[in-house]
Amino acid sequence: MNSAEDILKDKKRETVFMSHNETILKACQVMVESKIGALLVKEKDEFVGIWTERDLLRNIITAGFDPSSARVGDYMTTPLHKVAHTTRLHKLEELFLGLFVRHLFVEKEGEFIGLISIGDVLRANLLEKDDRFTKCNAFVTWEHYEKWRWGRSKEIE
Repeated sequence: MNSAEDILKDKKRETVFMSHNETILKACQVMVESKIGALLVKEKDEFVGIWTERDLLRNIITAGFDPSSARVGDYMTTPLHKVAHTTRLHKLEELFLGLFVRHLFVEKEGEFIGLISIGDVLRANLLEKDDRFTKCNAFVTWEHYEKWRWGRSKEIE
């Protein structure tokens, strides 16, 4: 699991999106029902932004803000931060920290293939470390040593 595309293949959830004309109240309902913290915003056939829990928190205290009439397209975060499907795990980590975002838009040959979250990258990183630890542990165990010794063809006198 080394690239953005590999991480997306391991994800269990579909990417949720909605029209830029939907109300923020509707966006919040969809997010709660889907148990997600962000959704992509579409205008016609193009993704134009992202609506997240942070967007709600940032705007809910604004005077005159009414979630039942405010439109997602007016309060979404733009532009989308995009990465290529080949972007490696450690580069993704750097981007999340450097851009101070929680989601990255993944493209392959100019087409959207998925939305990756900082949680997805954290999970992939932990799985990679666990795999390395398991291999290292197997290498240094007595069992490995015993198998190695049995492989000798010459008997020591």
